Amino acid sequence: MSKGSETGKMIMRSLVPRRARDGNASSSDQSPSSEKQIPKRRVRRNASLRTKTLIKVSWLSKAKSDKSVSNSAVTGSCNTVVEVVGKRGTKRKVAAADGGPSSKRRRLDTESRESVGSCNTVVEVVGKRGTKRKVAAADGGPSSKRKRRLDTEDRENQGKTQQEEFEAKYQQLGKLNEGGCGSVFAGHRRADKLPVAIKHVPDRYIYCKHVDNDGKQISIEVAVMLKLAADSDGTSPHIRMLDWYKLDKELILVLERPMPAVDFYNYLRRKGGFLREEAAKVIISQLVDAAIDLKNKNIFHRDIKPENMLIETSSDVPRVRLIDFGLSSFDESDTSYKTFYGTLVTPEVFRKMRYRAGPTTVYQIGAVAFKALASENCFNRVRLLKRNQQIPKFISKSKNNTCKNFIQTCLSVDPDDRPTVEQLRVHPWLK
Repeated sequence: MSKGSETGKMIMRSLVPRRARDGNASSSDQSPSSEKQIPKRRVRRNASLRTKTLIKVSWLSKAKSDKSVSNSAVTGSCNTVVEVVGKRGTKRKVAAADGGPSSKRRRLDTESRESVGSCNTVVEVVGKRGTKRKVAAADGGPSSKRKRRLDTEDRENQGKTQQEEFEAKYQQLGKLNEGGCGSVFAGHRRADKLPVAIKHVPDRYIYCKHVDNDGKQISIEVAVMLKLAADSDGTSPHIRMLDWYKLDKELILVLERPMPAVDFYNYLRRKGGFLREEAAKVIISQLVDAAIDLKNKNIFHRDIKPENMLIETSSDVPRVRLIDFGLSSFDESDTSYKTFYGTLVTPEVFRKMRYRAGPTTVYQIGAVAFKALASENCFNRVRLLKRNQQIPKFISKSKNNTCKNFIQTCLSVDPDDRPTVEQLRVHPWLK
């Protein structure tokens, strides 16, 4: 018998528990005539042995001497693979040191391998449900927990740098407004004292995101305003973004702040709660132009309402500017949406659980026109959905009823009955 086979037998014998080995030896030495009954205690032990984990070991070549086997464990060889078969038939492969040392010995061997050199180890773990996960570890590499901690520190450091850049360039003043997704503060640019609006949006309120050309995930508001800035020339029907900063736990947008200006909701309150027909026509006409501009750029605002309309009052004719694109989206193929983002829910969301950009925008324009002419409290979308909402008679005194027709067509319950924004532009009421 060769020396390698003898060594293999000795090692295999060392893997068998002593009690099981002694039991087998005693049972083999007995003759059939002198066979004794195995005690119940020994039976239970043998049963437990059968349920224990089975270990299959792929040993090194038999040609290697015992000396080379022992040296491989010292120098950090990782060629031995142990495949563990669990009780339920699941398998997991674990890299073990040669000779099958104890867990304490393996820890010592691991430390010695780290001091001697690198050892590429691949561990394949098969779970109880058949799922697999492979872990490739190299000595000296950071653990996953340490890596996560380093990534978190990098983000915090980057956020601190962005905060320092923001504070060096802009001066933040008092609060202007606070909404459901963030707060807006007054401020100015330090270099030339240019008035700005500084919007703080916590990360938990960034509901809609977009993946840019570099594969980075950014706020949809930033993506939309970058596109608007690139495609717009001269005056625009929306507020422009000057800068943006991504901090550790929030997003800061620096926006232009025309002065004097007020949102349309407060503008109506200053006017007594509603406008006369001619004054409302000036506002709605600009709102329709802004909607057409967004449509041509494949942008769906999704939340057109008086609070998101800024009215510049520096001249005799008020100027409308759309703000707050935090819930908007890019609409390039007339997409049908399932999840609704916004304030004014359209009837098709309740009836069909779907909505599209064009009909939704027209419906929201009609709601703004209704509120501008009949006050905020008169508009009831639930009654409108039940077809009980009527256009008040005092809304328009014109004989041709073009104003009422404009509002009624915009607020049609069936989205297919609503006109397009281009058709609204040539409506007789806006001419």
